[in-house]
Amino acid sequence: MKIQLLDLCHARSGDKGDAANIGLIAREERFYPIIKEKVTRAAVKKHFKGICFGPVERFELPNLWALNFLLHNTLGGGGTVSLKQDAQGKTLAAALLRMTIDVPPSILNSPKVAARKNSGRSK
Repeated sequence: MKIQLLDLCHARSGDKGDAANIGLIAREERFYPIIKEKVTRAAVKKHFKGICFGPVERFELPNLWALNFLLHNTLGGGGTVSLKQDAQGKTLAAALLRMTIDVPPSILNSPKVAARKNSGRSK
């Protein structure tokens, strides 16, 4: 079944010059292996097609149930020189959370996923 990362994770983003920095943190420990498997450098690069023009680096932080991504050549030169609306990458975390991945049906039995689905916050 396909669901949005929003149902499994929360995220933060910002900038490192011309590179966007996105931290993706699993809501539960058991979600971490799924995001680690499904949210690859290639998947993130594809999700940000037309925005990310450089390589994508991924760093694993298993003790935090998190992945950190650096999207190079994404911010039009960075906050002080870019004409982009979001030259510091603040909205990219929300954009990554809209990415969909396939998950086993058992994940939908999670109280946190079910609560999000029932609240109407996840579409």
